[in-house]
Amino acid sequence: MKKTVLLILSFVLVFTMAACTGSSGKDVTGGVQIEKVSDMQGTVRVALAGWQLENGIDALTGNPTIGLNEYLDKTFKKMYPNIKLEVYQIPWENVKAKQTAMLLSGDADVLYTGGAFASQWYQEGLLRDLDDLIEKDTSFDPSIYLEGIMNNSYSTKSPDGSKQFGIPVALGRRMTIYDKKLFEDWGVDTLTAQPGPEEILDKAKKMTGKNPKTGEDNFGLYWSGNSLNGSTFVALTLAFGAKGAEGSLKDIKNIKWHLNTPEMVKVLEWLKEAAKLPPAGFVNAQGAENFGLEKNNIAIALDSTGGSTMSEYRSKQNKELLDRFEPVLNLGPKGEGWVAVDPFIMAKNAKDVDASWEVMKFLTSYMTQKYMYENFSNTPTLKNADFVTPEDKFVKKALEIAEVGHSELMDEANPFYMSDIAPAINGFISQAASGHAPDIQKFLDDLQARAEKWSANLK
Repeated sequence: MKKTVLLILSFVLVFTMAACTGSSGKDVTGGVQIEKVSDMQGTVRVALAGWQLENGIDALTGNPTIGLNEYLDKTFKKMYPNIKLEVYQIPWENVKAKQTAMLLSGDADVLYTGGAFASQWYQEGLLRDLDDLIEKDTSFDPSIYLEGIMNNSYSTKSPDGSKQFGIPVALGRRMTIYDKKLFEDWGVDTLTAQPGPEEILDKAKKMTGKNPKTGEDNFGLYWSGNSLNGSTFVALTLAFGAKGAEGSLKDIKNIKWHLNTPEMVKVLEWLKEAAKLPPAGFVNAQGAENFGLEKNNIAIALDSTGGSTMSEYRSKQNKELLDRFEPVLNLGPKGEGWVAVDPFIMAKNAKDVDASWEVMKFLTSYMTQKYMYENFSNTPTLKNADFVTPEDKFVKKALEIAEVGHSELMDEANPFYMSDIAPAINGFISQAASGHAPDIQKFLDDLQARAEKWSANLK
C-alpha cells in the first residue's frame, strides 16, 4: 500500500514539475530548425539587467513564459555547443552599481543594460568598440536594426557618432495615446496622426471637467511629472526647436548652453498651462492607474506605453478596449520624441572577444527578439519585426517613432541634464501644478548660469 501511494505521489510530482517547467505551448525556437553553427570554444560571462531566467507566469496576463535558461538550452547551446555561458541576472534596482563593479573588476564580458549607463561607461573607457568585429563578420547585418537607434543613439554610438559600441535590443515605448470614448463624450475631434503641442493642449483643455455624458470628473491630459529623464520635456524641446545645448558629449567642457532662449520659454509656457490639466498626483507619477482600462478618466496621455490595454487584450481578448485607445506619434517635428534604448555591450577587457561577439550577435538577433516579444512583450529594435501581432498597434507605433528618433544633448547621456536640468524641470512642473510657477525667464536664466558654471568647473 505504501509503495502504491509513493508511486502515485511520485507520478503526480513528476507530472506537476513537467507542467511547471515543461512546455508552455510555445515553440521556444520560433519554428526554426536549430543546427550547429560553430565548434568555437570559450567561456563568456553575461550580466543581464532584469531578464527572467526561469519559466514562470506573466503577472499581468496570467500566460506562461519561457525563461532564458530554457531558451538558451534549446537554441544557443545547440548552435555553439562548446561555448560555455555564465549568466548573471541583476535586478534593475541596483544594476548600475553592480554592473559598474563587474566592469571595473573584469568579471563580465557581455552586458545588457540601460542606455544611459552604457553611454557613461563608454565615455569612461570601460567598453569595447565593435566596428572591427562588425566589419569582418559577413554574417552580421547591421541594417536589420532601426536606423534611428542603431546609428543615432547615445546608447549605441560614441558621443561623436564615429564608433559603434552597442547593439540595440529593446526599446522603451513612449507615445501619445488618447481615449476615443472620452473624445466622443465631449464632442471633440480626435487627435491627428501627428499632433503637436498646441493641438494637444487645446483639445485637452476642452475635456477637463465634468463629463457631459457621465457626469464624472475627467482630466484632459496626463504625463509623469517626476520623470527621471524628463522624456515629455525632451519631446517638447524638439517640437518648439529649443536645442538647449550645442556641442558634443565627447567634449562636454565646451558645450554651449542655450537654456534661456525664446524657444525654451515656449516649452515652459506650455508646461505651465498643461500642468493645470492632469490629476494632482501626476507630479508624483500617480493618478493614471486606470488609463488604458475601462474606468479611465484621462483623455490624452503623453509618453504612454499601451501596456495595460494590451495586457487586457492578451488575457481577456477585450477587442472593445483595444479599439478604444489609439496611439499617435510623439510631439517632435517628425513625430519623434525621446526613445529609450537598451543595448548589449562588450567589456573593454573581455576575456574571449570572438566568443563574446557570437553571444552578442545571438542575444540581439531576430530570433531572440522574437522570443522576448512573445514571452515578455519587449519592444524590438528591428526594421522588420514581422512577429509583432497585428493587434499590437502600440509596439508598431513605438517602432515608427524610433525609426525617426535621434539623440540630442537634452538627453540622459548628458550628465548635467540628468543631475540638474531634469530635476529643475520637474520642480517647475510641480510648482506650476500648485499655481505657483516661478517667473519663466528668471528660472531659465538661473538654469543657464548653473550650466555655464558646471562646464567651467570641469577639469
